[in-house]
Amino acid sequence: MARIHDPIPEPRCHLERCWHQDCDIDPMILRMRLLRQLGDLSQADCLEQELEPLF
Repeated sequence: MARIHDPIPEPRCHLERCWHQDCDIDPMILRMRLLRQLGDLSQADCLEQELEPLF
């Protein structure tokens, strides 16, 4: 059986590592959006300030 050669293994590995890191942030972003939808703007603002250094 022939093995398929991946022409760009390094960029693919880097992208996969980034996806794993982003998954930890996603629940916080979703929580911030939910708080805004519920009208709890002060809590949403606090959470947004916590996320700012990450971007």
